[in-house]
Amino acid sequence: MPVKIRLQRHGRKGYAYYHIVISDSKAPRDGKFIERIGSYNPNTNPATIDLKFDRALYWLQTGAQPTDTTRNILSNEGVLLKKHLLEGALKGAFDAAEADVRFEAWKTTKESNVSKTKEQLVAEKQADLKARLKAETEVNKAKAAEVAKKKADAIAASIEAVVAEVAAEEAPAAEPVAE
Repeated sequence: MPVKIRLQRHGRKGYAYYHIVISDSKAPRDGKFIERIGSYNPNTNPATIDLKFDRALYWLQTGAQPTDTTRNILSNEGVLLKKHLLEGALKGAFDAAEADVRFEAWKTTKESNVSKTKEQLVAEKQADLKARLKAETEVNKAKAAEVAKKKADAIAASIEAVVAEVAAEEAPAAEPVAE
């Protein structure tokens, strides 16, 4: 029975998330599986991956074949690197302690890169919000100036109307009525 590490689709249309499962290669995509070892949500930025590292490593060492997408996920999480380092230690290229040191160095580098990326995304989002707020403020100022101008024109028109009305009332009063 060839065993695969693959994704099992869940979620609604247009908003899928996936379970990372160990299953028989002949089983349906969303059907029976042997073990669930994690989840993958591509809808977040960056994508959220929850993985049982030791179980994924165990299944890789027992011969489970990952699909292309799960291979990328396992590579990004460092499972394939850890497997490679352990195989190198078994062959005698270096000892297990050196393998652990190399893996921890890779892991710290990876975590720092991920944190920098997250900080950059937050900074870009804040800059975008500031730019949108500034643009909205400018639009509001322009609208306020336009409204103030209309009010000033309306007040000026009403003043002219009152002045014209008063002038019309005073004009007949200034002329004596001849009887």
